[in-house]
Amino acid sequence: MKRFNICLFLLLITSVSLFAQEVDTIPIDTKNLEIKLKRSPLPSRTGSLIYKPVTILPIIVSEKVNYWKTRTSVGINVNQATFSNNWKSGGVNSLAIGGLVNYKAEYSKEGYSYTSEVILEYGKINNKDQLQKKTRDRIFWDNKAALQISKNWYFFGSVNFESQFDKGFAYYKENNEEKQSLISKFMSPGYLTESIGFEYKPTGYFSTRIGTGTAKQTFLLDSVYNERFNANHYGIPKNKKFRNELAFQIVSNFDKQIFTNVNLKARYQMFIPYDRPLVHVDHRLDVELRSKLNRFMNVTVTGVGLFDKDADNEIQGSQTLALGVTFVFPR
Repeated sequence: MKRFNICLFLLLITSVSLFAQEVDTIPIDTKNLEIKLKRSPLPSRTGSLIYKPVTILPIIVSEKVNYWKTRTSVGINVNQATFSNNWKSGGVNSLAIGGLVNYKAEYSKEGYSYTSEVILEYGKINNKDQLQKKTRDRIFWDNKAALQISKNWYFFGSVNFESQFDKGFAYYKENNEEKQSLISKFMSPGYLTESIGFEYKPTGYFSTRIGTGTAKQTFLLDSVYNERFNANHYGIPKNKKFRNELAFQIVSNFDKQIFTNVNLKARYQMFIPYDRPLVHVDHRLDVELRSKLNRFMNVTVTGVGLFDKDADNEIQGSQTLALGVTFVFPR
């Protein structure tokens, strides 16, 4: 009986397997079978697409890389005061006008750079019952070419020129009357300095030139010798108009916006002659602090400290405070 049940079970499994194979392989006749698909509500069109070749001309861009960067600043300052004849607090009528032109051009390409800067300053003041006096007078032109030799170091060569526009006078009193004595004029003195050496420039706003080979020419085209006010005669012997010196020179420049709308610009120069004692080392420090009030108006404080024994045995100094308008191109 047990064997019969096992045989019956095996027979049943075999039948099911055969039936499954037969069902899986039953052919279906689809010749007359009609299949209906639901039509799409979107409109459709049928047709042939026509392709035509299109020739695309290359676009040539005529733009060129400009390695030059220029900036021009023009400033005008006017100060005026008027008092009535019966003004009891005291005062004197005065009019002061000053102008400044600062042009700077910079070229930089693949480790080579060139910088040219021109500074022109002139101003005068006229007080009632007094002689006219200059408040500022300077011509300065600096040119420098540099070749990069490492990340922060450059080999440079520079030439700069410095003089003044107008005559300069020393003023004194004689018999209660104001007098003036000529002590300088254009190219008397005039300075031309050539220098080669190395420049350290870690950032865009600070640099220091170390001029190991520097030559300086001092010119006195017209005699301005004055025993009382200019006995040193700018280091040039009497009846001479020219002097050449070889020296070691250091020039440091700083130009940065230190606060919002406040810019600090400073230049320090040290000149050490090779053929004279260290007491004849020249120092000059120029500082300008400019605060911008709006698009055109600004307040400027400038100061100059100068020690040059060829001009005077003491330290010379000047300071100005001005409110004026400045135009900058390009903006």
